[in-house]
Amino acid sequence: MENKAHALIAGAFVLLVSALLALLALWLTRDNTQRDLYEMSTSEIISGLQPQALVRYRGVPVGKVELIGFDTKQKGNVLIRVSIDRSAPVTTSTFATVASQGVTGLGFIQLDDEGESAERLVPNDEDPPRIPLKPGLIDKLIKQSEVIFNQAEQASMRLNKLLSDENQQAVNVAVTQLSEAAGSLNRVAKGLEPTVATLPALSRETSVTLRAVKVASDEVAGTARRLNEKGGPIDKLAQGGAALAAGVETFSAATLPKLGEVADETARAMRQLRRTVNAVDDNPQSLIFGNGPPVPGPGEAGFSPNGAQE
Repeated sequence: MENKAHALIAGAFVLLVSALLALLALWLTRDNTQRDLYEMSTSEIISGLQPQALVRYRGVPVGKVELIGFDTKQKGNVLIRVSIDRSAPVTTSTFATVASQGVTGLGFIQLDDEGESAERLVPNDEDPPRIPLKPGLIDKLIKQSEVIFNQAEQASMRLNKLLSDENQQAVNVAVTQLSEAAGSLNRVAKGLEPTVATLPALSRETSVTLRAVKVASDEVAGTARRLNEKGGPIDKLAQGGAALAAGVETFSAATLPKLGEVADETARAMRQLRRTVNAVDDNPQSLIFGNGPPVPGPGEAGFSPNGAQE
């Protein structure tokens, strides 16, 4: 009988301890946080997201996923219902994305807000308001994967075309031509070595020549300045030219008219001298006896057709 009594006592103690542990677990896991229901609808793939997954607001846990199903309001969309702490700043501009957690690949809901609106999104558990669900990084990668694959395929086709036998032959020809051109350049370089060696001496001679040209240029400039100075040769030459012009003008205005008169007088004297010479030739005795009376003309007394006086 005692063994049965001890077994009953031990069993009751175990039951009591189990009940206490269950109550402690319930007390420790109790959740007094008030949450509001929100919904999200998307046509994107949400693989990796499971019920009871975390909901984070900029990395801070604020709720969990309550339900994942199909949207009856928008055919073909997936409906996600979440419960979010009332203390979370959910506004009308808040949006959600599906993110991946670490290396496990488990998905969670990431909330964010660009601050476009400060108006709080009013909760309603009977008809939960909807938060926009935008494509996440994984969705963008999935969408871009096809484009990336197409581009990779095009790049592969172009690479195959570039590495065709004809192009390889053309590349070999080009390489050969480049090699020949390099050899020609080396030969030209070797031929230019003597010329290059003389360049320093030529440069020095050119410098000396340039200095001599500069000195000559300075001397020419100095000579030009001296020639153009006031009282210099060019100034005196200009003054002499002006004086010569004035003398020519005076000669033209005063001397030339007088020379004209003298020339006229000389011409008259020459004509008179010519007549005198002619008269002497006709009547030489006039130098001794004079000219005598003039010969009578026709109709005058003593006129004779033979020219003799009667």
